[in-house]
Amino acid sequence: MSSNTSHMMRTHDSTQRIPTVLFLDHTAKLGGAEIALLHLLQQLNKQKFEPVAVLGEAGALAEKLSESGIETYVLPLDSAITDARKDGLGAHSLLQLAAIGKTLKYCQRLSRFIRSRRIDLIHTNSLKADLIGGVCSWLTGVPVVWHVHDRINADYLPKTVARLFQLLCRIMPDFVVANSMATLKSIRLPSNSRSAVVYEGVLARDATQKTNQVDGLVGLVGRLTRWKGQHIFLEAAARVRRQFPKTRFQIIGSAMFGEEAYEQEIRALATSLKLDDCVEFMGFRKDVPRLVDQLDVLVHASTTGEPFGQVITEGMLAAKPVVATRGGGVPEIVQHGLTGLLVPMGNSDAMADAICSLLSNPENAQKMGRAGRERALQYFTVERTAPRLEDIFERVLLGRRGDGTQEVVRAHEALRH
Repeated sequence: MSSNTSHMMRTHDSTQRIPTVLFLDHTAKLGGAEIALLHLLQQLNKQKFEPVAVLGEAGALAEKLSESGIETYVLPLDSAITDARKDGLGAHSLLQLAAIGKTLKYCQRLSRFIRSRRIDLIHTNSLKADLIGGVCSWLTGVPVVWHVHDRINADYLPKTVARLFQLLCRIMPDFVVANSMATLKSIRLPSNSRSAVVYEGVLARDATQKTNQVDGLVGLVGRLTRWKGQHIFLEAAARVRRQFPKTRFQIIGSAMFGEEAYEQEIRALATSLKLDDCVEFMGFRKDVPRLVDQLDVLVHASTTGEPFGQVITEGMLAAKPVVATRGGGVPEIVQHGLTGLLVPMGNSDAMADAICSLLSNPENAQKMGRAGRERALQYFTVERTAPRLEDIFERVLLGRRGDGTQEVVRAHEALRH
């Protein structure tokens, strides 16, 4: 195990030690859950909790955590496990994940670290980390909080995997945190379970005025994968261009997890739709907020219900009107007609109509953008969400046996405003 940051045990005084929380993720690739973890650890109250991050591989997340002053370790996990895609798992492969010798040895190594580092609480940030953290909790007696960023449904995961994970959620973790009401409902926990909704928080920032001269710039942000719907976005772009020929389009993001074939497919689609002169494939970018600032409309095109939709909240924070597909946790974020427009999943015609309605009425689009920013600041910044997770950590460490009702009520109240 390698560490990028030295540590020193901190105390409030000579008698009270600050609890140490292990934040576990199997990957260091910057997906949505990993970006949410980075934001959380940057905002976490270090006077209440001492964070220690352990990742299953080296990479961008490890570097950014270390740059943020977070004590970070890389405990290499077998690449066959780190690189396995959620939609490629079956019951047999998932059972192997918790049972094969390599994984058990990994859990034993991590458990030794947990004991030696005097970890008080384990927070897991991915489905694979959930299973590993759950085993380590059994081996060490340290409580574990599962932070679930995936909807546990057959339309998002293989049916056998979803059912197994739903079962394990009832017996392994001390507490389950879901990133949306849609995710929490998909887990199908009993009503008296220790669970809560904590939205993925983005870093609060000022909205910046658009400075480019493009007459209509529409963008989609996200990794290149079929369920993110870049092909639907391109089909909609072809229709939009017929009504607004000067509009340009950007696809921001790169292929990950072996999905390069899809990138080639959508590039070919852009050519066949005669969009090469107005569509830019931006690739992976470190300056996504700056690119979002230059958009007139931000589009979310997922064809499967998104567990949450962090990119949408980023766009709203930048005061951009949003066109998003209605599914998963997205309706918890976007108020149709007020902060953006919701369209059916997989419907390029409806998406094109929504984009055109915003481009044809820029005054209304700007009004939606301002309302979206107000909503994002009220509910979806990490400055708002991190304290809720800290409260859960305290509850677990104090051994309280609440039923999670208060947290669920708060989430419902947020949606009604």
